[in-house]
Amino acid sequence: MTRTGDAGGDGDDSEADGTVEWPVELRGVTESVVATLGPNGLWNFAALGLHAPDTNDDVVTATTWGNTRTRRNFHRQEGGVVQFVTDPRDFVDAAMTIWEEETPVLDSADAWAEVEVEMVDSGDDGGTDWEKWKLRPTEAAVEATRPFTINRAFGAVVDATVAASRLDVPAFDTDELLSRLAYFEETVEACGGQTEREAFERIDEHTGWRKLAAERRNESF
Repeated sequence: MTRTGDAGGDGDDSEADGTVEWPVELRGVTESVVATLGPNGLWNFAALGLHAPDTNDDVVTATTWGNTRTRRNFHRQEGGVVQFVTDPRDFVDAAMTIWEEETPVLDSADAWAEVEVEMVDSGDDGGTDWEKWKLRPTEAAVEATRPFTINRAFGAVVDATVAASRLDVPAFDTDELLSRLAYFEETVEACGGQTEREAFERIDEHTGWRKLAAERRNESF
């Protein structure tokens, strides 16, 4: 598989023994976008945190929360396409909306890995069902390489999607989440470029958090 059907980037990451390696270094929790094939024949995009293994013998894991399309498609297809995107707007849309396309790899993906998944644990946290999955790459490629840069606004956008996605979850304090979003907004305004600012605006478009914050401030008077 390639992004567009052409030969992609720097090639695949398969070893001589047939083992496929992840196309990027994973440490701690690496944020990604996963595409899973739905029953309608379209690929659904969602944010997915990849938990790096403690040892080389372990495999990468991820957790799905709630009865999402990703969870259902994992059960149905036993796999998906994990990708590492550079456009914060794509990350926001994947994290906050129902987004479907005919092909599984986004133009903003610097690297991707087709994975097999296996559910290994499940439970309940604050009334939300969760399932833990092992992910094993079966094909992978690097589409683009570039110097590594650090931008606080990009990180703020990612953290903001987490806070915004919890606004309707009773287990989380709404006022605290809104305070976090206001802080992330300041960071994006101070440190972000056009793409980061557009990405943050989309969070408000998808959730209406600014209106909610204003309403709660008025209620406090």
